Amino acid sequence: MSYATIEKLNSLKESGLKRIYPGRIKINVGMATCGISTGAGRLYDQLLEELEKFKIDALVARSGCLGFCQIEPLIDITFPGYPKLIYSRVTPDQLSGIVKELADGGLTGKGALARVTEDSSSVDGSMRDYPLTGIIEGIKDIPLISDLGFYKKQLKIALNNCGLIDPDSIEEYIARGGYYPLYKVLSGLKPEEVVDEIKKSGLRGRGGGGFPTGIKWETCRNAKGESKYIICNADEGDPGAYMDRSIMEGDPHSVIEGMIIGGYAIGSSQGYIYVRNEYPLAVKKCRIAIDKAHECGFLGENIFGSGFNFDIKISRGGGAFVCGESTALMASLEGKIGRPRAKYIHTVKRGFRDSPSNLNNVETWANVPTIISRGSGWYKKIGTEKSAGTKVFSVVGKINNTGLVEVPMGISLREIIYDIGGGIPGGKRFKAVQTGGPSGGCIPERLIDLSVDFDELTKVGSMMGSGGMIVMDENTCMVDIARYFIDFLKDESCGKCVPCREGIYRLHEILTGICNGEGKEEDIDLLLEMSRSIKMTALCGLGSTSPNSILTTLEYFRDEYEAHIIDKKCPAGVCKALITYTIDPEKCTGCVRCAKECPQEAISGEKKTPHVIHQEKCIKCGVCFEVCNFKSVVIN
Repeated sequence: MSYATIEKLNSLKESGLKRIYPGRIKINVGMATCGISTGAGRLYDQLLEELEKFKIDALVARSGCLGFCQIEPLIDITFPGYPKLIYSRVTPDQLSGIVKELADGGLTGKGALARVTEDSSSVDGSMRDYPLTGIIEGIKDIPLISDLGFYKKQLKIALNNCGLIDPDSIEEYIARGGYYPLYKVLSGLKPEEVVDEIKKSGLRGRGGGGFPTGIKWETCRNAKGESKYIICNADEGDPGAYMDRSIMEGDPHSVIEGMIIGGYAIGSSQGYIYVRNEYPLAVKKCRIAIDKAHECGFLGENIFGSGFNFDIKISRGGGAFVCGESTALMASLEGKIGRPRAKYIHTVKRGFRDSPSNLNNVETWANVPTIISRGSGWYKKIGTEKSAGTKVFSVVGKINNTGLVEVPMGISLREIIYDIGGGIPGGKRFKAVQTGGPSGGCIPERLIDLSVDFDELTKVGSMMGSGGMIVMDENTCMVDIARYFIDFLKDESCGKCVPCREGIYRLHEILTGICNGEGKEEDIDLLLEMSRSIKMTALCGLGSTSPNSILTTLEYFRDEYEAHIIDKKCPAGVCKALITYTIDPEKCTGCVRCAKECPQEAISGEKKTPHVIHQEKCIKCGVCFEVCNFKSVVIN
């Protein structure tokens, strides 16, 4: 049976370079989920039609997400002699204009977001040898992508290929350094040397608690068992989080290569990617990548003639949030109900099929090839002493620039929210940020200069989690936020243990009462007591971290709880039972817009005279407040 060789790898690299720099026009259309949802599919079809219409010789490819999801759809164009140009929020008319410029033999750069003059983010850094240095009059004034606020402080490792290569092309991945780390491992490193390199790098798991990856690998390697398994946790379920999905859609080979290296290190011949069913595009891209890896000999038997065999299968989960927990995931992978078990014996010793099983999440696996290629010393210099490397965050909520960011560990919340995220819309005040998903905590404005790493977030009652980051402004009710996350966890609890099944339900009941104006002063002490008990006694991580949103909002925003309970007021103007909408007659111009928009016809008044809201009809939907241009609608 034939297998991959270094000569074959080099040949694939040359083919990949010809795809990335074909010597003719190359156009990438961002076709991750975020791009498709904003119309990239239609733009792709239009692009093919118009290139054919003008008989333009161009290579067109689908790429993943470049991170700046808010300004999708994105396309980038490499034209011989020009720098690479990136266009954002591309409309059909704009695309037609760009194709017309190409037909005329050039580009003006009109409407371009940024230019790229050096391609340096490959796995091994080798793409610095391919500068895009052409500067055309008029284009030189377009900012470099590295100078844009959103990208300026980012450092991409896990996302280094996303948005820049065609995820369906294994050749493009190899051209940017891919599968050379695997060759390096199989041609010259012993399994224990690979484990030691990961240990020295300081890489910690990017899916939750941040356990040292190398120690996990070492424990699994030393565990006794006839079969051992490598598992990729792609069951990403946090509200607003989509880091893993983006990596699988934009660069699936980085995950696959990381898993193969991990399999060699611990002595496994079988890997599984457990991905939620709600990620159909990610599943499709992973399947294509696995097939391509098989064709090229990077998966299967006798990889690179080393005698090492490894294969990967995809398992689709039903979407239960609890299956992000390792033991519940493995139960689901076995075809059982996804429920956790007590970890008196860790999964690295007895996990999937009662065998030693090494589970890491998508982002963790995607870091492995770069660490092997550039070395643990290089990686260890990034980040902080106890939290090495970078972390990918999905920054969403009340922020100007939403999207995926990858930053060195130790960066401050302020830098992420203001320098990268562009601050709060409408000039409103930043109030809090929730990190770590539903099980994370809410960090207040006064801690905005906090360093973002595993340990610092834990100290203030939050957690890194998988990397969700939800930003809140002054109009966010922190009691309602705690209720929202507890409601989510109440529905997602597997119900196996009493503290989680009954405790979370009761917490939600108390919070709902407070938001409805039925709270009692003793509720605060009850919330604290129950939260602490659940943290200590719940079976798995879902239950034990579930009260974090309550504990942090009580610690940092206790005054809001007291206002709800004692004053029967919601300071943020969110909880309907505790607010009323009125119109300030001195500010009302009588434009009648609020009356026209009100779904209950609860507003009356003549044109150019002050209007009145009839409380008996008002359902407190807030439409009048949103449409008023004169700030005459007041929340009391």
